[in-house]
Order: sequence, then C-alpha cells, then structure tokens
Amino acid sequence: MPVFARFRQPPTQADEPHEEDTPDEPRERREPDEPHEPDVVEPDDPGEAIEAPAGTEPAAGAEPAGLEPAARTSRLAHWRAWRTRHPRAAVALRRTTTVLAAVLVLGALLLPNTFVALEPSRFARIPAEAVIAAVLLLCLPRAARLVAAALFGVGLGVLTVLNLLDMGFTEYLGRGFNVVLDWGLLDDAQSYVADSMGGAAAAWAAVGAVLLVVVLLAVMALAAVRLGELLAAHRERAARGALMAATVWMTCVALGVQTFGVPVATRSASGALEAQAHRVVDTLRDEAAFAKEAKADRFGATPGAQLVPGLRGKDMIFMFIESYGRSAIEDPVMAPGVDRTLDAGTKALAEKGFRAKSGWLTSATYGGSSWLGHSTFLSGLWVDNQQRYRTVTAGDHLTLTKAFQKTGDWDTVGVMPGVQKAWPESEWYGLDKVYDAFDVGYRGPKFSWSTMPDQYALEAFQRLEHGRERDKPLMAEIILTSSHQPWAPIPRMVGWDEVGDGSVYDGIEASGVKASDVIADSTRSKEEYGKSIEYSVTSLTQWLERYGTDDTVLVFLGDHQPLARVSGDGASRDVPVSVVAKDPKVLDAIDDWNWTEGLKPAEDAPVWRMSSFRDRFLTAYGSTPHPTTG
Repeated sequence: MPVFARFRQPPTQADEPHEEDTPDEPRERREPDEPHEPDVVEPDDPGEAIEAPAGTEPAAGAEPAGLEPAARTSRLAHWRAWRTRHPRAAVALRRTTTVLAAVLVLGALLLPNTFVALEPSRFARIPAEAVIAAVLLLCLPRAARLVAAALFGVGLGVLTVLNLLDMGFTEYLGRGFNVVLDWGLLDDAQSYVADSMGGAAAAWAAVGAVLLVVVLLAVMALAAVRLGELLAAHRERAARGALMAATVWMTCVALGVQTFGVPVATRSASGALEAQAHRVVDTLRDEAAFAKEAKADRFGATPGAQLVPGLRGKDMIFMFIESYGRSAIEDPVMAPGVDRTLDAGTKALAEKGFRAKSGWLTSATYGGSSWLGHSTFLSGLWVDNQQRYRTVTAGDHLTLTKAFQKTGDWDTVGVMPGVQKAWPESEWYGLDKVYDAFDVGYRGPKFSWSTMPDQYALEAFQRLEHGRERDKPLMAEIILTSSHQPWAPIPRMVGWDEVGDGSVYDGIEASGVKASDVIADSTRSKEEYGKSIEYSVTSLTQWLERYGTDDTVLVFLGDHQPLARVSGDGASRDVPVSVVAKDPKVLDAIDDWNWTEGLKPAEDAPVWRMSSFRDRFLTAYGSTPHPTTG
C-alpha cells in the first residue's frame, strides 16, 4: 500500500483516535466531482513505492520513515501532506483554481477588441470556440490532450494580446493593430511615454508590458490544461454538457436570441482571428498594388519651367499644425476658444493686408502617425500605413515641395522641430536644407513631447532663412509641434524680441500643467488640447503679421484629428486647411474651390481627400500635366 494511502484508512477498534479524527476535524472525503490523484510519494528507487504497516499513522507533521531527505522535501509530498491535514482548504483551493481557469478562458474568448464594446453583456454569451474545444479535448488521449490544451491556451493568450493592441490603436489611431506593419510603432509609443512621463516610467512600462505578455501566455496555457484534465476526469458528464451547450448555441443562432441587444451565441474569437488574417492578406496585396500606383504620376514628367508658374517670385510656405482637427473648431469644449482665436487672427491679418480662404481635407491618418498625413498631402497619394510610406519615400513620386525645387527658381528648406535623428526622407521631399531639433539653437526646456515652442521655431525660421537676403525666393515646409499630445505643459506667448535662445521658457515649462495630470482625464485633455491649438494658431498668425511680406504665400493645415478620447467616438478624419496671401491673384486662382473666407472653414465648406490637394494646387497655379505611368 502506498505510504500516504494509509492516511485514509479508518481506525480499528484497537487504535487510539487521533486528533485529526475528532468530530471537529472530520477525515478528508474525496469529492465526487474531482479526478482521483494517487497518493504516492516518489522514493529513491522509482520502481518501488514504500508501504507503511497497516493500522499505523505518523505523528502530525512527521515525515514518513524510510525516505531519503530529497524525497521527504519534494514539493509533491509537501502538497499532499498539507492537503491531507487541511482537506476543506484543499477542496476550496482546487475549486477556486478551476473557477479562475474557466473565467480566464471564457473571458479571453469573449473579450472584444474595442473599449466601446467592453461591457458586461459581452461576457454573458456562449462562445462556439469553447464548445468545439471541449469536444476536441474529450476525444484525445492524455498526452495529445495536454499538448492541445496548452496550445489552445497559448493561442488564447496571443488573441488577448492582439485584442488589447486593437483597443489601444483604435483609441489613439482610429484603426486596429496591423501585425505586419505596426510593431515599429511600439517604439514610438515608448518614446511618447518617455517624453510625457519620464524615461524611468517608460522603461518600467516596457518591462511590465513584456512580463505581462509572458505571464498571460503561461497562465492561459495552464488554465486550459486544468480545464482539459477536469473534462477528462468527468468524461460522461462533460460530453453531455458539451452536447447541451452546442444545442443551445445552435438554437440561439437560429432564433436570433439576444440579451441587452447582444447575440447570446457568438464566435467572436474566431471572428477576431479571421479579421486579423484578412488584414494581413490585404496588407500584402496592397503593398504590390500601391508600388505600381506610386509610379503613375500626372505631373511626374512635367518640366520644371511648367510647374507652378503662377507663384513665381513668391515665398511659399507649407505649414502643418500638429493634431489640428475639425473637432477643435466644432467640439463644444474646445471650439469657443479656438474659434475666437481664428476670428481674431483673421481680423489681425486683414489689417496687415492679408486675406485667407479655408476648407476641409480628410486626412489619411487619425490620432497620430503625422508623417502619413504630411506625405499624403504633399505627394497626392493616399499614404495611410507604414508600408505605403516606405514605398512612396523610396521612389521618385513628385511632391509639392519637390515641384518647387525642380523649377530651380526656389531655395527649399524644412524646419522640423520634431526630428531628432537621421531623416533621409528629406531628399524625397525635395528639401535643400533641413533644420531639425538640434539645428536651431534652442537652449530652453522641452514641453513634453514637443522639443520647443512653436513661437521659437518660427522665430528661428525667420532668423535663419526667411529674414535673410537671398537671390531666390524661399519655399519652406514647417511642422509645428506644440499641439502634440499629451498637451501639457503648454507654452505661453512671450514678446518676439524676448524669445532669444529659448531660456525664457524655463519658468513657463516648470509652472505648467503636468502631463500625468492630463493624460488620463478626457475632459481635461480636451481643455488643454484646445489651448494648445490656440497657442499654435496665435504663434503662426502673429509671425505672419510681424514678418509676412507682399510676396508671402502661406498654406497651413492640420495633419490629423486628435485621438478619440479628445475628438470623440466616431469623429471624422477632417482637418482645416487655409491659404493666406496679400496678392489678390493668389486667392483669385482658387475661387472655383468655393472655400470659406477667413481662417475658419464653414461647416458646409467643401471636403476633399487630402491626397487630392496636390493636383488641385498644381493645376490652380498653372502647372502643365505630363503624366508618367506605372
């Protein structure tokens, strides 16, 4: 008889009752619902089990005689000894573990991939995948069942990670996670956390995320194995239960049964995997199709002399305001301040002789990935993912900025405060000179993600390029970054003569709102976002008032809407765009666009895809098409 089997032998009349056999501490009884586990301690000789004399029991806490120290300290022996001494606690622990395993597996099967759908009703459903998995595990022998259950659990863990990534990407970028293209964006996310919360927080967040994934995969595998073994231990009842569940599932599908507006029968897990698979296939197909599309260009073979003749002699400036979206002008929280700023800017510029016309463009991106918006606007191609961006920037498709370089009649420069590393795309954009975050002499503090205030970037542009004597007019691409999330702290306007090397901003940054106080508060984020747009627009319009000339032509726009927590669920991807100039001929050339007078586009102003702007602009200012084909 195995050594621990004797613990369950009833005492004979000759035996003295032990303390654990008293009515207050009843002897352990095996629960009928639990699988039998043989109570065997492994001896030194694996081929022999140690038996104890019948009718004897060890003293409480004593080790069975005849075992070597290594065997006596084995975890298995320790667990079984504890279970024997505390039968009720052992039963409760086993049942709790089983319940938690079931909750984890069902939760993973029913977890949606958006925060909006994360409601209790979503978890009160019958997943088809659970029924199928139960039937499969019941049919397999033990070794195959263990492997299949572990793989099933790991698969559920992977699905959970993908669903969580979908939630995050939908919240910030308005789209799901792309397993082919989006891994590189995780580095950008870590950089964003570092800029917003500090380097230590970013490092801990990265470590925590990796550990969470590893633990999730392991726990899911263990949970699935636990449930698989439980099914096998009660095979008949489990088979009847699976049959009943399958019958209920099919009945609910046939009758369309719902609870709280949600179907009771679901296959959401397999549907999510199917959607990911389609996303991968579509991405791979799109890569080949877009490469061919990028080679076709309506103005690709146009000689430089036939490009933008209507703007000869003008200083042409294309300026992007980070996250400047339609919500800034129309949302009831942000709109009052932003609209006042736009109206004030329109009036102030008019006093200096400038007029403006404004409309809407639908951006190729949302919530982030600003470079996709920039490249879409300037190339005339719909660049809505990283693969398309890599494809188009590796080619020679004509950009608006490169069109000015191609003429030979403009000096072309870029002011990129957000660029902090090598940026080879500058050649594709057609920029002779690029000023990045380290080239403009800034000695002040960073404002969260933004390396410098917009006012400083514009003053540096004036000092380094726009205000210099030159033989040719200037074409510039400028990206303003003060309105980049998390919108805290926000710079304040200072006297233009006080900007200096940026040290004046030390006190402003130190006294500003902390990013950690804003980043998780939706209402506060909206308020601070609106203030950041007001600051950026004010910086731009004041710079134009102060330094604009009769030959200055400015096109400025937002690159995308802010994230959904600020722009709102289901918000459009529209951004405002304005053309500003003193020369009436410049605005007369776009009369047929039917844009709104002033810096604020009307609600019913025309809405175009952002990719359509390049060809409309080149055509309006006299460019002659000479197409190239793919």
